Amino acid sequence: MERLKSKNIQAFLKQNAIYVVLIVLIIGIAIKDPRFISWGSFANVLTQSSTRIIIALGACFAILTAGADLSAGRVVGLSAVISASMIQATEYTSKFYPNLGHLNIMIPILAGVIAGGIVGLLNGFIVSRFDVPPFIATLGTMVIVYGANSIYFDMAPNRSQPIGSLRSDFATLGTGSFLGIPYIVIIAALVTVIIYVVLNKTKLGKDVYAIGGNREAATVSGINVRNSLLKIYVIAGLLYGLAGVLEAARTGGATNNYGNGYELDAIAACVVGGWSVSGGVGTVPGIVVGVLIFSVINYGLTFIGINPYWQQIIKGVIIVSAVAVDIRKYLRKR
Repeated sequence: MERLKSKNIQAFLKQNAIYVVLIVLIIGIAIKDPRFISWGSFANVLTQSSTRIIIALGACFAILTAGADLSAGRVVGLSAVISASMIQATEYTSKFYPNLGHLNIMIPILAGVIAGGIVGLLNGFIVSRFDVPPFIATLGTMVIVYGANSIYFDMAPNRSQPIGSLRSDFATLGTGSFLGIPYIVIIAALVTVIIYVVLNKTKLGKDVYAIGGNREAATVSGINVRNSLLKIYVIAGLLYGLAGVLEAARTGGATNNYGNGYELDAIAACVVGGWSVSGGVGTVPGIVVGVLIFSVINYGLTFIGINPYWQQIIKGVIIVSAVAVDIRKYLRKR
């Protein structure tokens, strides 16, 4: 009986390891400083996590098909700069576009999102039509996007000056709240639900899981692999674009270096959240918890005064451990 209980406990811990890690982190920080258990702290963690969740939800598509999208961070920066440059306060004397009037707020938002979608289309075209490995294809577009964004950012009269003084209605997207819940958190929650539905309730989602599980078998079963890959990279690009817009709204500005390294955080969150680097395995709740784990580490350890360098060490250990566990599972299946 005792042995059976022990096995059940071990099985439970294996299946819910990431949730256990998150709870342990929160409890550990709360023991050190009980003030961490407050709505203010949780709201800060959720706000910081929101754009990261959206980025990770985009990055998960490439991981699901046994790839990796390295362009995510630079696309975030591109959309942040484009949207911010179009919605500075009218009275601001150093506007990116001095003669640009009062635009409808949806115009810069859509411009940023569409810019992300265009890059996603480029990624999908290269990967699906030329069979270039996603890692290499998105590495190339990452460099291209950063160069193009830097050229745009350096245009006269801006000349690479940080873009600030954004309109209050736009900034509210990142800093405002409804019934105490930040708008940015609500948007991230809605996006999470939509991607969950796409992956679990639509033909595209089922096709993508099949492609990640066995691409040859998916092709034989009649799945249009090339079109599916094109679609998922476009979706990913649109999500990066939305995240860039929200990041500009949250911080009140943008530079061409926005989003630098975000793609690695997104990939790490997916892996820690149970997404297999071998493809075909992963859940949306896992992504959310993976992002929250890293946000709790960043915010929580700073909250209790831990040296930031230790945060990097802890994050690295968690990432390596998660990948090691995933690889062992894959080898056992083989």
